[in-house]
Amino acid sequence: MHLAQGIMKADIVNRLTKAGCVFVFWVADWFGLLNNKMGGDLAKIQTVGRYFVEVWKAAGMNMENVRFLWAAEEINKNSDRYWLLVMNIARAFTVSRMKRCCQIMGRQESDDMPAATIMYPCMQCADVFYLGADICQLGMDQRKVNVLAREFMDRKEFCHEKREKPIIASHGMVPGLLEGQEKMSKSNPDSAIFMEDSVEDVSRKIKKAFCPPNQVEGNPCVAYVRMIIFPRFGEFVLKRKAEHGGNIRFASVEEFETAYGAGSVHPGDLKASLAEAINEIIEPVRLHFRENPVAAQLLETVRRYQTTR
Repeated sequence: MHLAQGIMKADIVNRLTKAGCVFVFWVADWFGLLNNKMGGDLAKIQTVGRYFVEVWKAAGMNMENVRFLWAAEEINKNSDRYWLLVMNIARAFTVSRMKRCCQIMGRQESDDMPAATIMYPCMQCADVFYLGADICQLGMDQRKVNVLAREFMDRKEFCHEKREKPIIASHGMVPGLLEGQEKMSKSNPDSAIFMEDSVEDVSRKIKKAFCPPNQVEGNPCVAYVRMIIFPRFGEFVLKRKAEHGGNIRFASVEEFETAYGAGSVHPGDLKASLAEAINEIIEPVRLHFRENPVAAQLLETVRRYQTTR
């Protein structure tokens, strides 16, 4: 699991539950099967799902108002209702419209796609209504299928749901560490920070990261401070030697980005302070997977699996 899935998700969930929401994680084991994750081995996919839960617990997610529901189990509880929803959604839209949602599977519309690509957005759209979700909270890469759910409610000849349209609350995508990467890539280990990375791994990756001086937009190190560090700590401390001006405490994203854009922050100092802050955030996760035997076994098992696209 990379940093955005682990830390950013935990912080988003905590803000929503603090505001009074109940956050339901739809552990999408059947969807992983459709997308051929873990070679289409459902048992392996479910093991990875359990590993994710352990990461979120260790990452500081407040579990009081969080529910984890497994798709395979929940769908079978009322399969007549679920599959009727899926079929009505499939009837309401064209193949072309569904293909435009293929980004949700991490694929491009031009790919040589299996038929499962059409089924996937139909099911993900049905999930919104099956769960009775008031808010769809996912990344921007999932926005198209959330919009599909809102559009479905306008197709009165197919949609018989008596409810308000779901609210779409999308979070931004944390970029990869390399130049030009719009989001982290699991296929390139050096482009992302993973929750199980060592202190040395984090420091090495951040040191190699793209970080042009005076440039805020398109700078992944600046984005990490904005999207990961500030939401977790409420500030960013730039640590420097006294002869280089000493430490600076930034109380807001705007203050930090203005200083970086003006050249008041050296990329080397930013990288060193960012790596230290990230290591502080994920150290409890490392500790959990070292000291908890169940979590340690899950991590060992997941590491043995060969991840497929």
